[in-house]
Amino acid sequence: MLKIVGYPDRFSVAPGETINFKISVEEGDGFDARMVRVVHGDCNPEGPGLKFVHVPTNADGRHPGKVQRIDAGSFMRVDGFPALAAAPFTFVTMLWPTLLKRDDQTLLCQWDAASGSGIRIGVAAGGRVEVTFADNGALSTVVTDRAMLEREWYSLVVGVDPANRQVTIDQRPLVPYAQTGDSFSGTFTLDVAPPAIEAPLFLAGCPMADGTVGRHFDGKIDGPALLSGLHAPAVHDALLRRPLDPTLATHVIARWDFSRDIRSLRCVDIGASGRDGVLVNLPTRGMKGWNWTGEEHSWSKKPEHYGAVHFHSDDVYDAGWETSVSVEIPADLRSGPYALHVSCGESDGEATREDYLAFFVRPPRDRKARVNRPKVVFLAPTCSYIAYANHAEHITARGVEVLMNRMVNFGHSDLYMYEHPELGGSLYDTHADGSGVAYSSRLRPILNFTAQYHSWLGGHGSAVYQYNADTHFFDWLEHQGIDYDVITDEDLHEEGLELLNGYQVVMTGTHPEYHSTRMWDAMKAWIDRGGRLMYMGGNGWYWRVAFHDELPGAIELRRAEDGIRPWIAEPGEYFHSFNGEYGGLWRRIGRAPNVMAGVGFIAQGFDISSYYRRAPDADNPRAAFIFEGVPDEIIGDFGLVGGGAAGIELDCITRELGSPPNMLRLASSEGHSAMMLLVNEEFGPVPPNLGGDQNTRVRADLAFGETPAGGAIFATASIAWCGSLSHNHYDNNVSKITANVLRRFLDAEPFAGGET
Repeated sequence: MLKIVGYPDRFSVAPGETINFKISVEEGDGFDARMVRVVHGDCNPEGPGLKFVHVPTNADGRHPGKVQRIDAGSFMRVDGFPALAAAPFTFVTMLWPTLLKRDDQTLLCQWDAASGSGIRIGVAAGGRVEVTFADNGALSTVVTDRAMLEREWYSLVVGVDPANRQVTIDQRPLVPYAQTGDSFSGTFTLDVAPPAIEAPLFLAGCPMADGTVGRHFDGKIDGPALLSGLHAPAVHDALLRRPLDPTLATHVIARWDFSRDIRSLRCVDIGASGRDGVLVNLPTRGMKGWNWTGEEHSWSKKPEHYGAVHFHSDDVYDAGWETSVSVEIPADLRSGPYALHVSCGESDGEATREDYLAFFVRPPRDRKARVNRPKVVFLAPTCSYIAYANHAEHITARGVEVLMNRMVNFGHSDLYMYEHPELGGSLYDTHADGSGVAYSSRLRPILNFTAQYHSWLGGHGSAVYQYNADTHFFDWLEHQGIDYDVITDEDLHEEGLELLNGYQVVMTGTHPEYHSTRMWDAMKAWIDRGGRLMYMGGNGWYWRVAFHDELPGAIELRRAEDGIRPWIAEPGEYFHSFNGEYGGLWRRIGRAPNVMAGVGFIAQGFDISSYYRRAPDADNPRAAFIFEGVPDEIIGDFGLVGGGAAGIELDCITRELGSPPNMLRLASSEGHSAMMLLVNEEFGPVPPNLGGDQNTRVRADLAFGETPAGGAIFATASIAWCGSLSHNHYDNNVSKITANVLRRFLDAEPFAGGET
């Protein structure tokens, strides 16, 4: 098990700035820290081994440490709310419960956890509405005897008379079914009268005695409102009419319309008092409500049909930990991959007591200070790192061994993820209620964004994926003596094309899968202006994501319509709540990866990697510089990732999807196993020959092509390519080809563009 975990407050920091690290120490009362440049994070003895270079900073040495925990679960909070127990009131809402096996879920409460006083309306295990009155620790609870069904809409009207200790509950399904018995109407008298307390109002969560918020609700809530006085169930129908009856309007204490300001954290109170709420821990917005008809699928075009917020008991945005150590980045430190190495003792078979908290040092933010910069920049795929943050499908999903074609070993990080679901999942995981995780954040411990991490998706051999696979490329660049800058996806999203100006070559990581529109536009504009792209991986520019306007480091993905999807967005919920854009594959909006990189995703398989065979285009004079000193017909029949350079995920040239007609197919992979499968967007009826052992379309195309403005694109088309760079002490054809390309791309001589 892990005994020390943590995270930085950002992934990208400039020289002269300070980066803060949040650390939790599970044993002992302190930890040692030192900053290192990350050269190679793969501990496979078949490769170069771990390589870290110490960088002296103010953080060197011993620091006090303590256990820090995450308070997961989303809710709405309204501060300065009047005391509900001062007079009778009625709570009205539409709800769509999704995890009724959980007990003690809160719909609405005003609760003083310190004194144990207040009112709470919630859902008990099995789906029965409950109401609790409490006075200084004395509690009384009533529960209906009719349960709601999961994933069905209900109208709920709860009348509360605190002084007389009475509660009336009316629960009615939007769509009634025969023999279900899920309607209820009744009145109860409780044993305790709640005092009128001054406390915030909560929706979908309740303050706990330890200072956390718990008793979360799993499901959608739409149109919650509070009315003064007691009202019959028909009041709900009256509230839904437009315009609202002026007589009824005078009774409105608060009436929240979640279809307003969907891009924000604000919950708009459309009542006269303006008691707006704020959402905490990123519940999902832009969700279809009880009245969605299917006539419109974009919330921005018919927001009144998207008045629901989906709350989850395991939502998390910011772990909110205290800073344990701050690092002042030296003003003269060169850009690159770095980490804070933290340790609280010696690791052994029972526990890991060290971690490498990764981050990147970018170029100075002030362009005037960017003098004598390298001409080559590595675009760190931090959107992909965030998308895969704490990816736990191997823990929660069945049949993983079949997909991997091998046994999946659990390390200390995997066990820690299993024991601590409050870390939050990746965009590949599902919430406890089965709905897909549409939001992910970097402000929490990310156990797979670190050197030494072994991934279940990494294939035979090193079993590295994402960040740790990218360290293979860092190591090669260091060995070659290449000076380079690093920028992150988030940097590119924020600063756009201006950030790329001045660089002649952009190098990607092994898996640059996720991109925002601003990132896509900036990269395409840079290429079209003569930039040289070295696409060093596979499955790039695949999913479209959105960044939040207010919350740094949060991204959103709606898995719409197509693609390799571990979960599928509900119909009508394909548009990002962060910006209103249509989500899903870039391919679905006419921007297939081929348009950007010349090649596009074609197959995936996580067992063994294969090799490339030289193709006729390799003899084209335009490609002579690529194969200088490389006469070999077979390329990359070796490597740390699956034993070859072509593996994990593959791309190929497809003219129909936008691959430029001048792209040269230099080599293509072959000899793939039956587990290297054609991706589903590539076929209609399911073909009988999906695997690479039978389907000739399953291949990686090593590709090159010039652009009209004198630039060029080189694509490896395989995630496994960089795992072959260090073979035979870096003396191999994969390394040689990569070096030849980089050397020519750094040459200022324009490539032949335009018509020939």
